[in-house]
Amino acid sequence: MFGNLGEMQKNMKQMKADMAETTLIGKDPSENVVIEMTGDMTVKAFHIDPSMLSSGNSLALETACAAAMQNILVQFKELTSRKLSEATGGLSIPGMM
Repeated sequence: MFGNLGEMQKNMKQMKADMAETTLIGKDPSENVVIEMTGDMTVKAFHIDPSMLSSGNSLALETACAAAMQNILVQFKELTSRKLSEATGGLSIPGMM
């Protein structure tokens, strides 16, 4: 295990770079709210359908925003888990995911 530590560190550095270049798109089920985020959790865009901005529609807007955010966080977790497994050669590291 320790013999591969240098290679694992290199892989982790590459993983970080790859994550920064990956774009994730999170949407609520009706696609009224769309979030664009990179794999290093930088939010690039947040789109809201203008129909959601009408007066008295705040609960629907809040629900759509939460759903889109949940969608993108699930994608982020899956991406991170996959990339971490690749970087460590499948080695499970406690506390890393």
